[in-house]
Amino acid sequence: MGLGDHLRQQLAAKALQRQLQRVTNEMEAAPAAVARPAAPSELAQLCRFDTLPAYQQVAIGRQMSEQLRIESPFFRVHEGVAGATTQIGGRSYINFANYNYLGLAGDPEVSASAKAAIDQYGTSASASRMVAGERPVQRELEHALARLYEVDDCVAFVSGHATNVTVIGSLFGPADLIVHDSLAHNSIVQGAQLSGAKRLSFPHNDWQALDALLTRVRRQYQRVLIAVEGLYSMDGDLPELDRFIDIKRRHAAFLMVDEAHSLGVLGAAGKGIREHYGVAGRDVDIWMGTFSKTLAGCGGFIAGDQALTDILRHLAPGFLYSVGIAPMLAAASLTALQRMLAEPERVAALRERGQLFLDLARQAGLNTGTSAGYSVIPVITGSSLKAAQWANALFDEGINTQPIFYPAVEEKAARLRFFICSTHTPEQIRTAVDVVARLARR
Repeated sequence: MGLGDHLRQQLAAKALQRQLQRVTNEMEAAPAAVARPAAPSELAQLCRFDTLPAYQQVAIGRQMSEQLRIESPFFRVHEGVAGATTQIGGRSYINFANYNYLGLAGDPEVSASAKAAIDQYGTSASASRMVAGERPVQRELEHALARLYEVDDCVAFVSGHATNVTVIGSLFGPADLIVHDSLAHNSIVQGAQLSGAKRLSFPHNDWQALDALLTRVRRQYQRVLIAVEGLYSMDGDLPELDRFIDIKRRHAAFLMVDEAHSLGVLGAAGKGIREHYGVAGRDVDIWMGTFSKTLAGCGGFIAGDQALTDILRHLAPGFLYSVGIAPMLAAASLTALQRMLAEPERVAALRERGQLFLDLARQAGLNTGTSAGYSVIPVITGSSLKAAQWANALFDEGINTQPIFYPAVEEKAARLRFFICSTHTPEQIRTAVDVVARLARR
């Protein structure tokens, strides 16, 4: 590609990004007034999905791929178990695009427990647990997680995203305040919006800014929830948990920690950020986690005191009106949890592989942002176009990783995102970093 072609690509990309930003801003802005269409033809237009602003977002993304001649790196079809390697289109790839952190998804013992649960209970719980009743393996999983966190009880949900939405949405109301990290997961934001509570954010991992914010506004609200993550999935960094515990105590707030990416990753035995910092389970009011990553299943959970879990079990819409977690998935996650605790060498291997990737990337001059080098390591490209081009170039060389670009992150923070597994070999990691470094030099 010549210099002129490259310049035209950049200009086209910027024009489309401005268009996408305009549409995104329009979607996020609260309308000052609702315009009422006057003619039947206008009403007919509003009954078409392709007139929705959300479809405009999708269309602009497709247009960008077509104009810039960049094949979409998304929705690739994996033909077997995805771990450190995967099969796509009959070819084997080094895989950095999955959360199988300890290599337990597809593990023979984990799979065998799921198969045994199918033989005993079938493939589905069929209805909500209040209506269809309990299966022993569902409660065994919840009890095991309650013991892990050293709290009273635990409630399992069928979706990790829905766990945050339904729990936050049902526990808090218009008289309350929800304050969350600026990089908190979409599910936390959606739950806060559903609740009707006032929602504020504080700068990423800035406990001092949170302290100052609550000093100003705490007395204006009844209950306050502080929501943070144990390990942030975009940047791979973690909060100073002891600071947030101190703040929640001084300001009489609840503290919720989303451990989707930190369970199985942090702490010598993989017990998460609580073990990493050496804090008691009861120092945090709401422990949230997912089954789909370290625990090789699907769904989410909340662990905490008995009053909390009683409320959720009887009143949270995402539990009360949703099917119970499938017994086969509960069995798989229970076995994965047991394997994690029995084999801390998996956690140690993950830590070594993550640190190796981080060290090599920094030595090569790659921008890894604030990653702590545990399981999530970004390589920041600073350009959505570059992130997409690099992802496809890596794929051509047998390496599967995903680009992240606007509007998921700011344009200047566009990146490749590498998820490290304990089953990655040092050679696979060196190969990946070498190829990325070569692309950066180019």
